Amino acid sequence: MKLNTLKPADGARKERTRVGRGIGSGLGKTAGRGHKGSFARAGKGKIKAGFEGGQMPMQRRLPKIGFRSKLAKDTAEVLLYQLDKLDGVVDLAALRAAKLIPSTAKQAKIVKKGELSKKLVVKGILATAGARTAIEAAGGSIEE
Repeated sequence: MKLNTLKPADGARKERTRVGRGIGSGLGKTAGRGHKGSFARAGKGKIKAGFEGGQMPMQRRLPKIGFRSKLAKDTAEVLLYQLDKLDGVVDLAALRAAKLIPSTAKQAKIVKKGELSKKLVVKGILATAGARTAIEAAGGSIEE
């Protein structure tokens, strides 16, 4: 085998179909585009996503509902009973090290679920009212 004799396998490269070259080709006249309409026009084949032919689109017919906070994805939730795994001072770095929050989280919030048996000092972490009382009841404290 020599480099100058290399060629693709049979059927590997398909020759492109030339359209609009007479009735005998099978793709003459309208060239496979059908009759009239936006898909028959040059450069007009794309229809905007959600366009329903002039009918009021679905996203405008339905009412607006709900709200998604942009801060929610930056705030990680930590359950109260999960803090039993930690000792001493609890901050964002300690939570990341214990893999209780993802590394992408910019802040964390402690939610009251379960019980806390240890005395902990929580620094720079948000807490719900219930979680705050539970931490203080266990002898711990929360510093903002």
